[in-house]
Amino acid sequence: MHTFDLDLDRITKVEGSASLTVKVVEDKVQEVHFGITDYKRFYTQAIQGKPIIALPQLLARICGTCSNAHLLCSIEACERALGITPSPQTLLLRTLTMYGLMIRDHALHLYLFSMPDVFGKDSFLDFDENDPVQHQLLHDAFEIKAAGNFLATLVAGRSVHAPYPMIGGFSRFPDAVGIKEALAKLEAIRPAVLRLIDVWKDAPFHFDRQTNFMALVSERYGFLNGKICDNKGCLIEEESFRDHLEHVVLPYSQASAYKHEGESYMVGSLARMNLAKNFLHPKTKETLGETLDLFPSTDIFRNNLAQAIEILHSVDDAGEILAGTEFNPEPVIKGTPQESVGVGVVEAPRGTLYHKVHLHPDGNVVEGEIVVPTGQNQINIEEDIHQLVQNLLPDTPKEKIAFEIEKLIRAYDPCMSCAAHFLKVDWKKS
Repeated sequence: MHTFDLDLDRITKVEGSASLTVKVVEDKVQEVHFGITDYKRFYTQAIQGKPIIALPQLLARICGTCSNAHLLCSIEACERALGITPSPQTLLLRTLTMYGLMIRDHALHLYLFSMPDVFGKDSFLDFDENDPVQHQLLHDAFEIKAAGNFLATLVAGRSVHAPYPMIGGFSRFPDAVGIKEALAKLEAIRPAVLRLIDVWKDAPFHFDRQTNFMALVSERYGFLNGKICDNKGCLIEEESFRDHLEHVVLPYSQASAYKHEGESYMVGSLARMNLAKNFLHPKTKETLGETLDLFPSTDIFRNNLAQAIEILHSVDDAGEILAGTEFNPEPVIKGTPQESVGVGVVEAPRGTLYHKVHLHPDGNVVEGEIVVPTGQNQINIEEDIHQLVQNLLPDTPKEKIAFEIEKLIRAYDPCMSCAAHFLKVDWKKS
């Protein structure tokens, strides 16, 4: 019988800082504590009393890698509080902004964080330039990220903390020269994206556990509007989303956790693909064919494949929008401050993101609330690790258990801030 504590005081090769404690007594997993250890920065306290016009750029600073998702979610919440209906052109530009984010951010995770596990490497930069496959993947990674960065910069001004999107519209608009270059870059990376999909379709890692999946779903596969759905068939309006979540305090974690109807659930690319694959761009569906039959899936490692497919969808739909749209300058729509509450819900790269703002008639913020994807996934991650470790006991060496846990956590692509090396494990006998 094995009795031990597994303490991972630093989890990296994910976005930010996290820790993990697993207690095993006589070959039975007794507890799993997955804690997000980045210190609280009290954004919801900091926004109180701020003018609403300043809110989106302030809240974009919550995260460096997916700042544009927070930016657009906050803008949506503010516009609803102000009674603003954005123009069709503005909605297209926001869609393109999100596609640039998805291409760049998913590529970051799939190549730099998770792909080393497939090739038995500690780091993506350890790939062998003399191996044709690894050489190609190295160059693919940076070309795909560059195309996503270019698209976001063209449309939104920057790929991180974009300056052009604002409450009521955009301050600048893509020109014909930039659109032509963006189209060329998107077309050029499509073969690389297909190679990426093949890597994750054939990846040797699998872990299945029945759980609930939740995502914002619309009739066009996207990330900005729709209704919140789950695999039990419920439909929740965006403004009611928070009413359906149960806030759970984890004393060992700096982040809030959540349940839905008393159960854990998963948000992110796997959830979106499970619930909305039929709404992918027609060109994406035609290209992938039977690959899409792998969804819906309860294999958490399919989240990697789902992210790769979302890159292809983003490339195809962004290309169609850019090729078929002439963007013209238009004035920013102004709203009138009033006593009101506005809610924004978008699909960030890692899942459903919720912003709420309570506005005073003087135009200043009374209070707000933010629910982020990784907080929603915390309890599901713990339950997955519990089953994973139990499945590996009693015959798997401790070091192998730790590595399998690392891979599983990475599959979720949890978002904290960047780190350079992976976790150090201290094993302690009880």
